[in-house]
Amino acid sequence: MEKIENNLSEGSVLKKLVMFAIPFLISNIVQSFYNVADMLVVGNFCGTESLSGVTIGGQFTVILTNVIIGLCVGGTVLIGQYVGSNSREALKRVTATLITLLLILSLIIMVVMLTFRDTALHLIRTPPESYSEGSQYYTVTMTGIVFIFAYNALSAILRGMGDSKHPFYFVLIACITNIIMDLVFVCVFDMAAFGVGLATVISQALSVFLCVAYMIRNKFVFDFKPSSFRIYKDQLKLIIRFGLPTSAQNGVISLSFLFITSLVNTVGGVTASAAVGAWGQFNGFAFMPTQAIGASVSTMSAQNIGAGRLDRAVQSCKIGIAFAVPITFLFFVLVRVFPAQILSLFGRDPEMIQAGITYISAFSYDFFFIPFAFCINGFLIGGGHTVYTLINSMVSSVLLRAPVCYFLGVGLHWGLFGVGLGAPVASVGAMVMTVVYLMSGKWRENAVQSSSSGVEI
Repeated sequence: MEKIENNLSEGSVLKKLVMFAIPFLISNIVQSFYNVADMLVVGNFCGTESLSGVTIGGQFTVILTNVIIGLCVGGTVLIGQYVGSNSREALKRVTATLITLLLILSLIIMVVMLTFRDTALHLIRTPPESYSEGSQYYTVTMTGIVFIFAYNALSAILRGMGDSKHPFYFVLIACITNIIMDLVFVCVFDMAAFGVGLATVISQALSVFLCVAYMIRNKFVFDFKPSSFRIYKDQLKLIIRFGLPTSAQNGVISLSFLFITSLVNTVGGVTASAAVGAWGQFNGFAFMPTQAIGASVSTMSAQNIGAGRLDRAVQSCKIGIAFAVPITFLFFVLVRVFPAQILSLFGRDPEMIQAGITYISAFSYDFFFIPFAFCINGFLIGGGHTVYTLINSMVSSVLLRAPVCYFLGVGLHWGLFGVGLGAPVASVGAMVMTVVYLMSGKWRENAVQSSSSGVEI
């Protein structure tokens, strides 16, 4: 137990944040290679149709994974605050509840998504040329969704306890396995999209096995025995209270991207779909450092706020922003100077590369806003202010980004440039709302402590 837990409410804030964020950052970068590897292999060995198929088929897995990660945030915040306040029994109950809940949800979602596979693919106007590949990738990843959910749940629990190193070790091993199997399934067995999907699922299953083995060996509070899988109503209420808004937030963001995918399919067809999909993979990789810093700020804020150290939580947010800004600026310069070279990593089709350059030329301005958004949201989530972050996300994604993308891309006939411009416009709106919220002073309240009053922990 002592080997897993790491108290972040003591010692140097700078040192603690950096030491926690670095493994988390590397872990996120490595994990991003799951989909990047899939895209690179099919883009270079299978062609544009397969690349588009993996992009489209993977959209639903990404949405569901982001929704579950959002729900896990509720558990992570509670775990962090319980560690900070040394509430041992509550820690045991919340981990059991989170693991059991996600196991049940993953099985239900798998059945539902496989049942409505064709409906989902038709809904986003999948191009006929990539329909077969998209359907195969969708099917295999949905079949293995339980492993994708399980890894994200277990790693979220470990990080809530201040351990970011071991999730990195597990995902590194799984990623190397995934890349090897991608090449074998595609280059040797000619399995295309189905092959890279299968490689992803097997690799995720391996990471789950490694994570469970580590937790059992170190006598984690949850021992994974059948009798330990249960849901405690008091903790379920708190997980839903703080996880559901973030889950809905991630779902809204992902659905807005699904709308963008549908819009891109309408505007430019399979070539535009492949281009935006390729950029999406690189963009996800580029955002990883800032996401890792923001998530680290969230964990540090949760533990420090739980320990009654709001000053340390605020300091961690400021330090996080100071680190994130120069990183995202470097990525902005990189994508502005070398857009063609970046896109060519995913395929050599000149039309695909040109379409991607057009999209990137507008989308890239979003790099100026994400350092502030991720770090401040991480700080607010650590204090349990997930309802606000949900509202902020809905305004940004639903009321701003989706309409702006449609208006500029279709209404004004700006095409992919107009669609890409929707991202920075939405980020500006989100930042204005956040500034107003911070000025109101509501962020000073510990929402977890307020909601836990009267709940037996």
